[in-house]
Parts: sequence; C-alpha cells; structure tokens
Amino acid sequence: MSRLSPQGALWGHERPLPVLPACVHYAGRAKFIEKALALQSERGPVFDVSTDCEDGAPVGAELPHARAMAALIASGANRFDRVGARVHDVHHPVAVEELAILVGEAGDRLAFLTCPKAESEADVLRFLDRLTLETARRGLGREIPVSVMIETHGAVREAWAIAALPGVVSLDFGTMDFVSAHHGAIPASAMDSPGQFDHPLLRRAKCETAAAALGRAVVPAHGVTRSLDDADVVYADARRARNEFGFLRMWSIHPAQIEPILRAMRPEAAEIETAAAVLSAAQVADWAPIRVGDALHDRASYRYCWSVLQQARAAGAAMPASASEFFGVEAR
Repeated sequence: MSRLSPQGALWGHERPLPVLPACVHYAGRAKFIEKALALQSERGPVFDVSTDCEDGAPVGAELPHARAMAALIASGANRFDRVGARVHDVHHPVAVEELAILVGEAGDRLAFLTCPKAESEADVLRFLDRLTLETARRGLGREIPVSVMIETHGAVREAWAIAALPGVVSLDFGTMDFVSAHHGAIPASAMDSPGQFDHPLLRRAKCETAAAALGRAVVPAHGVTRSLDDADVVYADARRARNEFGFLRMWSIHPAQIEPILRAMRPEAAEIETAAAVLSAAQVADWAPIRVGDALHDRASYRYCWSVLQQARAAGAAMPASASEFFGVEAR
C-alpha cells in the first residue's frame, strides 16, 4: 500500500499555508515586464511577476495601461501562469473598469491580484465582492487569489480580520506608504535599513502583519528594498525580514534583486537535509512519533519540517532526492 505524503498525513481540517514563490517582482512598463518574463522563462517559476496598474499607470491613461498589462498576462511569454497585477484602490475612479479589463481579458491566466491602500476589512470585502461579480459575469469558473497590501493604520489594525477573508493568500507590508502615513512623525530614514527594521512603530506593524498572516494561514510578504544595485543590502534586508519578522515572501523592483531575495528566503542547506531525513523516517513509521539521533519527533516537528521543505522549494533551493519525491505524491 502506498504511504501517505506529508501533505496528506499532516493536514486535516486546518488550512495549510498557500505555497507561493518566495519573491514577487513588480514592474509597470512593458519592456521591464518582458525582461522579467524572459528571466522567469529561463529560471523557472521560482519567482512571480506582477504587472503594476497602480504606480505604473500614467495619470489619465489608466485603462489603456490595464489593457496593455492584460495583454502581457495573456501572452505566450507568461509560460508558467505566475503573473499577477496590482490594481488601483477600491475608491479610485477607474477601479471598477480596470478590474473588468484585467478579469475579462486575462482572468484565466491571472496568478493573483493585489489590492492596495485598504483602510479596513470593509475595503477588502468591497474589492472581493467586485472580483467575485466580475469572475461570475465572465464565467471563469475559478477563484483568482488576492494579495492585500497592509500599508495604512486601519489595515494594520484590522490585519487579522483581513487575513481571514476567503480568497486572500498573502498580506504584503508596504513600508514606504506606512511611513508616509505618519505625517512626518517617522523619519524618512525609516524607509531604508536599518530604520525600517529598527524603528519601534515599524517593528510593531511588521510583527502584527506577519502574526496575522501566519495565524490565519496566509503568506506574509515584505515590501521593497530601495537599494537597486547592492545585492548585499538586498540579501541582508530579506534575511532580516525572514528571520526576525517571519516574512516568507518579498517584493523585488529590479531584476538584480530577485536572486539575493531568493537566497535569503531559503532555509539553510543543513536544515533542508535534516527536514528531509526526518520526514522520510516518519513516513516509514506511518507518521507515528520517532527518534532521530537523540531527539524525539512527532506531528508538530513533522509539520515544521514539511514547512521547511516547501519554503526551500518555493525559493528554488536544491532539494535532496528523498525530499523531491514528496512533491510528486498526491496528498490524500
């Protein structure tokens, strides 16, 4: 009899964390998106690409821009169906038409939609209702995943409620807008490191965002690093975001940032090897408690080990053969 996979054995009625690539690359101009898609085609779907219909759209030309982004999403350059779009906030005058364009012209290919500037759970519900109506009107027969940006006071306050909404797969913390929302009370230096990690108000907001996301089984995603050319700075920021604050995904705004973000988001090689060995032994024992070396392992540590392997795979890490086979087994 075939043995249960980790996913099938370790998750019952609880919601597992969505498996998303550890990096999402944002670009608003066609030539930059095309470069990102070429890199994704070369590297594989180890990072997502997001077209930017908010900051990337010229004022007054938002709808033509949305059509251009939809065409890129629906094109053959989107080899892995891992391209999404950030739209305007729900109160923007073009929000309804923009959503109709993206869903109508690329809805069957959209990996996700990102909802910015939410002030409350009500704003996100409004967006989700519009999205549900539009997908039904188009007869798509699928639910488009939603990322919600946490970049306002209200969104931080209601992060737990937002993360619990159906269809939400990630909470994305926007450092720069959150700093700006404080009317100058937080210095501009906090938009960069080390301030973005050390300022108490930012630490509180980031901790609350990550805790709400993980507590509701959605992915916490960290915002941008403004350093475009220094890979060491990008790596250090991504590493702090992961290890100190629990973020499992991070935004890129330049192709040179993608690789250091992926490296920083990977578990250590030794941890990957240990996790694979523990899960292999647990599977043989039909997921009963076991001893590995001088340590006891049970379902709690099995879940941790499975999370390590999923995160490693999502960040494009090399996987032991014993781990690779787990991902080819259907959960049941």
